[in-house]
Amino acid sequence: MALLVGWASAGYAADSEAAPPTPSSPAAAADANAAATGLTLDQAMGRTLDKHPDLKIFEYEELTLRADADIAAQRPPLTAGLRFQNALGTNETTGLRNAEIALTLASVLERGGKREARQALAGSQLDALATTREAKRLDLLAEVARRYLDVVAAQVAVDIAERDVAQRERTVAAAAKRFAAGASPESAQLTAEALLSRAKLDRTRSTYGVAAAYRRLAILWNERSGTAVRVTGNALSLPDVADFADLAGLLDRTPDMRRFADETRIREARLQLARSARSPDVTWEVGVQRLQDFSSWGLLAGVSIPLGSTRRAEPQVRAAENEVQALALERESSDFALYATLAQAHGQYVADKAELQGYRDELLPQLARAEAAAERAYRAGALSYLEWAQVQDDTITALKSQLAAAIEAQRALIEIQRLTGEPIVVATPLKDAVP
Repeated sequence: MALLVGWASAGYAADSEAAPPTPSSPAAAADANAAATGLTLDQAMGRTLDKHPDLKIFEYEELTLRADADIAAQRPPLTAGLRFQNALGTNETTGLRNAEIALTLASVLERGGKREARQALAGSQLDALATTREAKRLDLLAEVARRYLDVVAAQVAVDIAERDVAQRERTVAAAAKRFAAGASPESAQLTAEALLSRAKLDRTRSTYGVAAAYRRLAILWNERSGTAVRVTGNALSLPDVADFADLAGLLDRTPDMRRFADETRIREARLQLARSARSPDVTWEVGVQRLQDFSSWGLLAGVSIPLGSTRRAEPQVRAAENEVQALALERESSDFALYATLAQAHGQYVADKAELQGYRDELLPQLARAEAAAERAYRAGALSYLEWAQVQDDTITALKSQLAAAIEAQRALIEIQRLTGEPIVVATPLKDAVP
């Protein structure tokens, strides 16, 4: 599986067998030039998968589960014993001269398939770890994509602020020229200068926003002191996605749902282990004993079986059976939740994409023509400064709204791909964020 978003060329592989980039890999070599060429989403994902502790801990969990499997495969140990009787007493039993000494060897004969049941449970837990690890990888990759998107959005916000500053500088120059010619009052020039100052403040705030967003992204691979690196990607590149019915059909193959199959095997193994307790184990003992009267040795043997094993095992059996039956309801509940989340994400993506299309094809071109016409009219003296400034405000507001719709659509797309775990889209680039 892979995670793919509309503004990235491809997603970093999320298979449990996929290896993170090594220092000699092409990905690592590309990371070294990120400051010059821009950090890609693939590089951000590669760094995170290579260094994030949430994934490294699975290596130790696997070692622990393998050790548990080795323990489960062990047979009951043999026990060597030494027993004294009639020793260190009084009269004839004083000292050890007349003591009865027994050397024994004992163990337990397990019945009911207990060892096989323990092995099945340990093996099921080990198999389930791979699904858990894959689900964690997908969640982590989705978080990388979200934070990377925040950096892209912050960069576009700076571009919009730069455009606002540039157009405000043109209005200040035009207002100053008209004031010098006596064609407009000084208040128009002062207002234009104030709006320019506000635009510069917005640019400064947006610049700090880029640094903060990058730090939040870089902490995923434990980078804490590096300076912000420009990331690549176009937030307005929204791909087509499959129909909702097709996406819903993918849910059964996702790690979130596959874990129920693993959990079913685990709970069934626990049930079998509980049922095996109905068969009592046999404790046996053999050895030799020195007889007191004749100073000779004799054979010693014994067998013991606990009583009432079936009755004592019944509560555990009932509890294990209830856990198996409850899992079906848990799966159904999880299926409802995933389906509802997918439906919400898909609906939001379709709506935001349609809104973005409206900004691109209709509103922004209209505002661009209106702004050009307003500037010509103002310079010709046929329009007041406030009317021109209002058109400029409308353009900047529309650009910010377009960016907000694009970010919401990208977040919905990330959620769709996290839920399905499939590279289900093909990018269809749109125009740049700032026309």
